[in-house]
Amino acid sequence: MVVRMRDPFAALAAVQRAMDSVTGGDWLGTRTAGAGAYPPVNVFNDGEDFVVVAELPGVRKEDLDVQVRGDTLRVKGKKSVAYEEKASVHRRERAAGEFDRTLTLPAQLDVEKVAADYRDGVLTVRLPRADSERPRTVSING
Repeated sequence: MVVRMRDPFAALAAVQRAMDSVTGGDWLGTRTAGAGAYPPVNVFNDGEDFVVVAELPGVRKEDLDVQVRGDTLRVKGKKSVAYEEKASVHRRERAAGEFDRTLTLPAQLDVEKVAADYRDGVLTVRLPRADSERPRTVSING
């Protein structure tokens, strides 16, 4: 008896082809990698604070703009990929262009205490909760 199994990656490849046809492929276009989800981020709690870590390889610090208001963090900027004027591009996988990513966090932030650090293409933003969002201990009379 011969048992044949379907290729589990065939369905995934079909979905990728369908998505490429809808978005136009753009493999030689100027769109930044990841489009709406660029830069990729991790968001986590560190005590009472939120921390956002974004990967931005090849982006200069001067080309970044980080804004915080209310419960929202916005990271925008541009990524450049330069070639010599006479270069003949045979393959282009490193995308360039402008990006704009907004994250809404589950609490109001203390915008005066936000701190950002950018090293080796990694942006780390520490976002303290506003005092009004921090739990308070209530004394009980009686």
